[in-house]
Amino acid sequence: MTTTPRGIVVAINPSAAFGRGSAVGAQVVSALRTAGLEVTALSEPSFDALVAATRHALDLGTSALVMVGGDGMVNLGANLLAGSSIPLGIVPSGTGNDTARGLGIPLDDTDAAIAVLLDALTRPPRVIDAARVGAPGGPQRWFVGVLAAGFDAVVNERANLMRWPRGRSRYTLALLRELAVLRPRRYRLVLDGVESQTDAMLVSVGNNTSLGGGMLVTPNALLDDGLLDVLVVQPLSRLAFLRIFPRVFKGTHLTDPRVAVHRARTVSIDSEGLVAYADGERIGPLPLEVEVVPGALRVLAP
Repeated sequence: MTTTPRGIVVAINPSAAFGRGSAVGAQVVSALRTAGLEVTALSEPSFDALVAATRHALDLGTSALVMVGGDGMVNLGANLLAGSSIPLGIVPSGTGNDTARGLGIPLDDTDAAIAVLLDALTRPPRVIDAARVGAPGGPQRWFVGVLAAGFDAVVNERANLMRWPRGRSRYTLALLRELAVLRPRRYRLVLDGVESQTDAMLVSVGNNTSLGGGMLVTPNALLDDGLLDVLVVQPLSRLAFLRIFPRVFKGTHLTDPRVAVHRARTVSIDSEGLVAYADGERIGPLPLEVEVVPGALRVLAP
């Protein structure tokens, strides 16, 4: 016997954007209920409790899961829904909001983002790729956006420990602080079975275009092409790095001959002493294996 999913689950990160998420969540729930939809609203005191509550709500049945927060909440939603038929909705209220940005969901305008969500609920969901990542032979996690595995990951780790400033400028400040110890790393890469070794300042694996609140590290990446964009930045002096960095926000750094992008379905990446981040979340130390899964995720987006 088939049962009908009961309404929509809305998971809220109340601490997103230093507390803004709670107010945005209440606005989302109110708008959905005003539209005549049955809503189960979840807001827990800890992230682990929110994961457990969301998983339980999904087990009971739902027609959609809406995440209110930043890229960490989107990552949670992707890990709960990838490979399923339940669509993921996003109302951005975090610091980076890079997945929402790549999907064309309005940022810094909750009313507009809710309008997009309500419209998307009336149409078939958009189908996009997601990527699986994990240590060789170990458990795997999903991500939607960009995996950072070099200087960008080091900056991400510092930025996540900072409480000020907010938004994209926090990543800029973290980057400037890490420049003091900037150095190239030796990488071993395997792209679709082809191995290479190279010295690089950073390596990023993009399913989406940006990280860190709009840094277009892989500006030509597409969410539905079945490929990952692998960015490799060759060794640079601090001065050269500072000259290239502002161009990342516009995605024009790819014209520099010391910057290369390769496309692959599977990526193995290793470098001593480095930790990777994906969707702004700490994944773990290298080596890691990444695989894109075409059409793994359904989203409520334009």
